[in-house]
Order: sequence, then structure tokens, then C-alpha cells
Amino acid sequence: MRVFVTGATGWVGAAVVADLIAAGHQVLGLCRSTDKATALAAAGAEVHYGSLQDLESLKRGAERADGVIHLAFNHDFTNFAQNGADERRAIAAIGEVLVGSGRPLVVASGVALLAPGTLATEQTPTRPESEAFPRNPEAAAAALRASGVQVTAVRLAPSVHGHGDHGFVPRLIQLAREKGVSPYIGDGLNRWPAVHRVDAARVFRLALERGAEGGPFHAIAEEGVPFRDIAAVIGRRLDVPVVSQTAEEAAQHFGWFTRFAAIDCPAASAHTRALLGWAPTQPGLLADLDHPAYFTV
Repeated sequence: MRVFVTGATGWVGAAVVADLIAAGHQVLGLCRSTDKATALAAAGAEVHYGSLQDLESLKRGAERADGVIHLAFNHDFTNFAQNGADERRAIAAIGEVLVGSGRPLVVASGVALLAPGTLATEQTPTRPESEAFPRNPEAAAAALRASGVQVTAVRLAPSVHGHGDHGFVPRLIQLAREKGVSPYIGDGLNRWPAVHRVDAARVFRLALERGAEGGPFHAIAEEGVPFRDIAAVIGRRLDVPVVSQTAEEAAQHFGWFTRFAAIDCPAASAHTRALLGWAPTQPGLLADLDHPAYFTV
């Protein structure tokens, strides 16, 4: 297949591109800048210049492809509402091209807010639209499905880890290094599901090869890693105290990140493993985190 990939140079996207090419597919990767285009071309993909805001570029990319994987998103939380709106328009624009064609579209989603405090499965419905968290790619995908697009979602863990990670776990490390303590909130038993980016990438490919049927899928290797275990590895590696904090103390330590440090969102992937034949092969979060690569300044 020739696959159009948005977010092709991102943390997960680059792994998806590599997995697709290794499996024999051709990749047309969306790219905004020449410096990233060089890396994308070196990986073996064809560069397609454009952005989420350039809807015509998205339509042209989709027109040239046998299937689309959508991963691009601007994670600037200071402008989250606008970024969510941009993504909705981007998914709709891609979908316009795919209506009635049978060509599959796979969009990236997440499990963090599906069912806090309980085990989320692939059968757990997506959360309703909310001004508090104005991003819902599954709602955009559902609208396309109703209009005749073969579309599904791959839900990602909050922590998609691996060496070179620049997401949630490095943020925890940075805060612990700056403040001299690695805390957890209360008993620290709130759980983060996790997946290595190489394993996550394979779910996207398998979902696309299946024609985007049978989803949503969960790219979840570990159902729930207790947050205090993550804090413990960070504390040992940085040689700083690992402590329990109250909600008020945690707000001072984590700032805007407190809601993520406190979230309890275990998630399962039995349906995904059975339907796609997916079996994670990479190290788990704690083993991956317990490596100098995560602590190199």
C-alpha cells in the first residue's frame, strides 16, 4: 500500500513510518519544514509538504494514497482548544477524499480520559465532547464513518516510551531534578498504562492492513503501572528522595502537570491482541525508564 502519514516526523509517527516501510509499504509523509524533510526522506519515505492547517495539502496527500494514518497534533497546552479544532477540520478534510472509496483511515486517540478509575477496554465508548478537554478525534472519526469512510482509531497510552522520549516521563524527571524530590500523590497507586513506541507503531500498521475494521484498538502493552513505581525509579536514578505528597503539595511540585500525575486510567488490550495478532516485544515502562538514556541531560 501507499500510505499517507500525518505527523510522520513525530515521536510515534517516525516509528510508524519505519514499521510501514519495513513491512513493504510505501510512505508519503506529511512534513512542514525542510530540516525534518531530510530525516523523513532518509528514512525511505516520500515527503509531502503541508500542515494540519493547510487542508488542501491534506486532501492532496489522501488522494495519492491507498490508506491514511493520522498522527499529527500540536501538543501546545496553552492553545489546546484551537489545536483540537484544527485537528477536527484536518480529519474531516482527509475524510472528504476517502468517502465511499473503501480506502482505510486510522486516527490516533488516547485512553487517558476514557474511564478514569476503572479498566478501559476497546468496548469503552469514547468520552463525550467537552470544553474542559477540547480534543476528540474519535468523534470526528465517527462523523466520517456515518458518511461512508472506512475509519477507526488506535488509542494510545499516556506514556508512549522509548529512548529519545520527550513526553510525560521526561517531564517528571525534569521536575524531580529541578526540585530535588521525586513525589507521588497520596498512596501513589494511581495507574498509568504504557507502551513502547515500536510496539505502538505496529498496531497502527496492523489496523490499516485490516482495512480499519474491528476497532477501536488499544496500543497498550501494560495495563497500569503504579505511579509510585515510576517515581521510585526516577528517585533512585537521580539520587533524590521519593516521597508521598498531598494534593496541595503536588500542585506546587507538578504545576499544570498535576492532573496527569494524579490520573488513574488503566486500560486493557485483549481485543486488539486477538484481532490483530499483536504481541508487544519491547521492554516495559519501568525497565525502559531504568536506563541512562532517560537521564542524559
